[in-house]
Amino acid sequence: MKPVKIIGVPIDLGADRRGVDMGPSAIRYAGLQNELIKLGVVTEDFGNINVPVAESRHFYHSRAKYLPDIVEVSEKLSLVVEKTIAEGKMPLVLGGDHSVAIGSIAGVAAHYKKLGVLWVDTHGDFNTPEITPSGNIHGMGLAVALGYGDEKLTNLLGFTPKIRPENTVLLGVRDLDDEEKKLIHKSGVKVFTMKDIDRIGLEKAMEEALKILTNGTDGVHLSFDLDAVDPAYAPGVGTPKSGGLTYREAHLAMELLADADVLVSMDFSEVNPILDVQNKTALLAVELITSALGKRIL
Repeated sequence: MKPVKIIGVPIDLGADRRGVDMGPSAIRYAGLQNELIKLGVVTEDFGNINVPVAESRHFYHSRAKYLPDIVEVSEKLSLVVEKTIAEGKMPLVLGGDHSVAIGSIAGVAAHYKKLGVLWVDTHGDFNTPEITPSGNIHGMGLAVALGYGDEKLTNLLGFTPKIRPENTVLLGVRDLDDEEKKLIHKSGVKVFTMKDIDRIGLEKAMEEALKILTNGTDGVHLSFDLDAVDPAYAPGVGTPKSGGLTYREAHLAMELLADADVLVSMDFSEVNPILDVQNKTALLAVELITSALGKRIL
């Protein structure tokens, strides 16, 4: 197991609902570093990327709110992630809203030229400034990684796209915008909705997903939005929606990913302690991270 470097990104500029900027602290308070050390993982905490607060900035335009600031944060993060991988360490990025995936994937893709991406989320995050109903950039991250959207985001580190649709999987989706659906179909990305998971089971879905993620790739990035998990288990998220992954389904997905031994980087996002109950969602994030890194029941 490579050493892990924890990188916090306390950003909430990508979302309307405030509070996810405290997510990195909540996950740390939930005992992340101690749990990784108990697992035998050499762990280093980089601290947090510097992020401006919303009150000190302007929307700029309603189709991509706080775009210049999110570009700046994404650039900083991508360089830290790229350096972390060059040091032989695994980056573990803690959000913040899910716009953190823009910088984390850019930094990883600068090193791993054929990267598989498992995007676990209630939402598709496949909007662009042209089709977005909200203007929130946390709903654009996967589209950006695939080359759709504002070029200031898609062209981070000077290349685009960062990943290929044939090695990208969306898992746990249950809430998509109408125009977003069209772009997902056009892209060719494989999607396992909650209906698919209900029908074939999580194990079969992950078996098929791993075939896609590892077909000719040199590593897999995990991007996990905690709102993919049902609010009964993860109440502290900005956009909760009933009918998500159960506690055990989420763990099984991570355990099967660990068994495949293909993970090179991770980001976990959208923990909102303001909306949480006794830090329950952050504690779940820690459990899922350790499962992805190989923690076993027996």
